[in-house]
Amino acid sequence: MNKVLIVTYYWPPSGGAGVQRWLKFSKYLPEFGWEPIILTVDPEFAAYPVTDESLLKDLPLSVKIHRTPAIDYFSIYKKDKTKIPTAGFANKADHSFKDKIIRFIRGNFFIPDPRRGWNGYAFRKACELINSEEISCIITTSPPHSTQLIGLKLAKKYPRLKWIADLRDPWTDIYYYKMFYPTYLSKFIDSRYEKMVLKTAVNIITIGTALGKMFESRVAGIGNKIRILPNGYDDSDFTGKTAKIPERFTISHVGTISEYYPIEGLVKALIQIQSAGIDFIFRFTGLITQTQKDLLTTNLDKDKIEFIPYVSHNVAIQTMLDASLLLLIIAENKDNRAFLSGKIFEYLASGRPVLCLGPEDGEAAMLISLFKQGATFEYHDSDNIAAYIQTVIEQPQSTGTNPMEYSRRNLTKQLASLLKY
Repeated sequence: MNKVLIVTYYWPPSGGAGVQRWLKFSKYLPEFGWEPIILTVDPEFAAYPVTDESLLKDLPLSVKIHRTPAIDYFSIYKKDKTKIPTAGFANKADHSFKDKIIRFIRGNFFIPDPRRGWNGYAFRKACELINSEEISCIITTSPPHSTQLIGLKLAKKYPRLKWIADLRDPWTDIYYYKMFYPTYLSKFIDSRYEKMVLKTAVNIITIGTALGKMFESRVAGIGNKIRILPNGYDDSDFTGKTAKIPERFTISHVGTISEYYPIEGLVKALIQIQSAGIDFIFRFTGLITQTQKDLLTTNLDKDKIEFIPYVSHNVAIQTMLDASLLLLIIAENKDNRAFLSGKIFEYLASGRPVLCLGPEDGEAAMLISLFKQGATFEYHDSDNIAAYIQTVIEQPQSTGTNPMEYSRRNLTKQLASLLKY
């Protein structure tokens, strides 16, 4: 069986959407003739925003997992008894001078990110595995984008090695990049890293067409080596689960809402629904900023809002199935048409209608429209948002078409084809 080394910082017990992609690929790769060998960070040295021990059960015991130490540059931050931030501090308000100093240090002294403290250990272990396991193909996945520098270094040491760089998010074009207050020199260094990775990797994998074009615009002539391999859903995650029709109309959001996710239009829409005497509950499961939480609690009756902390992936799937309407919000920024959240595929697989807030011509909107499983509205279009919610309340929508082409098994088959060449 062919062997592929997968270099990933995020791996169980780390939780969150970013873990799902390569966990699921690794689960199904052996079916297509590839043995995945995982290189990741030891949890004792890692900086995880969230953890989910249950994900460890999703992988066959036969998969080899190698963990190394790392320098945890977040340790000073953690001594302040503050949780490790998700999305590069994007879920944390930037109001105090201390916050700004932390962001400045993050953006100018740790390029491309603080998790590069793992790179030296990971590189040495990767070299050992390449030699002992006779590996001819490696995959580095990011964020954190510092992981791509491991692949860059390995490609220079092993010229015959096939290196595939998987970039799940934009790099220097990410919507919260300016939050780090990067200097001109910092931006130059970071951009240079990005371009070197894009030039050197044999193939670039991205999750959507628009994101692929974004990377293509960074380096001329690389379009022929960019491949689109979206996220998806795993049928087995839904096995044995049944959707329960909630007694109260339940709008559920599963995931993170940061300052970049406008909810003012949604709140106004819910006020209209509330004022009409219609009973409902808005259930938020995951991470939310205090500012967003205050906006909801100030404007809606207490019995109409429920906040649930981060839950395991298994529970998150059941939460989707038990909703009357699922809420998806796209971060507001100039490139958000390219944003294709990993959870959208699980939303679609759940069969529940989806209310999406974001660009009506974005990739997420087109996907929802393709499967006839919801509607997309601009952030502040409160009247139409309210009208759509009322429509779903009065005429519950049937389940949509099962998006089989986005099943994890089918996507892994595509990946295996790419690994061959």
